[in-house]
Amino acid sequence: DAGGNTVTTYNVTAGQIIFFPRNTLHWIKNVGAEDCFFLLFFTTHEELQTLDVDDAFFSTPEDIAARSLKPQGGVGFIRTFQKQEEDQAVNLPPNLAELVQNTQYEQSADPLVWRYFFNLKGSTEFRFPGGIIQWARYVKDGKGLKPNERIYSEFLHSKEDTLTLGTLRIYSNGLRQPHFHFNANEMGYVISGCGKVGVIVSPALTTDFTIGVGDVVFFPTGTQHYIKSTCDEDLLFILAFSTRDQLETLDMDDYFHATADHILAQLFFKKQEEFKKIPRFNEDQAINLP
Repeated sequence: DAGGNTVTTYNVTAGQIIFFPRNTLHWIKNVGAEDCFFLLFFTTHEELQTLDVDDAFFSTPEDIAARSLKPQGGVGFIRTFQKQEEDQAVNLPPNLAELVQNTQYEQSADPLVWRYFFNLKGSTEFRFPGGIIQWARYVKDGKGLKPNERIYSEFLHSKEDTLTLGTLRIYSNGLRQPHFHFNANEMGYVISGCGKVGVIVSPALTTDFTIGVGDVVFFPTGTQHYIKSTCDEDLLFILAFSTRDQLETLDMDDYFHATADHILAQLFFKKQEEFKKIPRFNEDQAINLP
């Protein structure tokens, strides 16, 4: 935090979310036996600007760094630091065992950790006929959230330009029915499975395309879109929405039922009683599997 008085350290594993507010100094170290893979989302549509600690250090005049850090030996000590030829953004020195004697990390207090950490894999599953959605998001008044989730939710909402995240699992042949979001752009990354996506921008601009593992999809705010799972296995996405507020979404079946049938009859040149053939279901059909 500001002043460097509060440092938060914690462990994470697969299926969990880490959150770094803008201009928060942070580092990530792999402490396991296998590679650690992160999918990262950043809240900018401009070129990402990043400054690493070593780059900032070597860009600082030696006398200024010495006056700031006040090391034993002064400027002479500062000059013992050698800039590496290769970019050290992701670092693994060949002589690491010689350099580091103590790698013990103390887990910070839970209320502090929960501001920057969310166990998405262990969160509430919102089940639909055709799939499952899980959320890491802000919820007004914290309704339905566990104490740790409430801390994350409120901290997320307190920062500018943050993200709502979620996972979307669509069963084979399931359909995330046509819908749009009032207050966020949406991006999605395909983790497993395959599918078909449709996007309706305007009467003159519609498109559909197939997707598979590693693909990214993008839906601007207010763009109606749908996703269908076309493989034998589930189609699994991780989704990011560009809002710190509660996400607002409208599905096609909901806006059809919310529109008076006489208005629909006039709009579609179809008899009013015909619209009684569109059923209402007790179970939310956001992910549909007839």
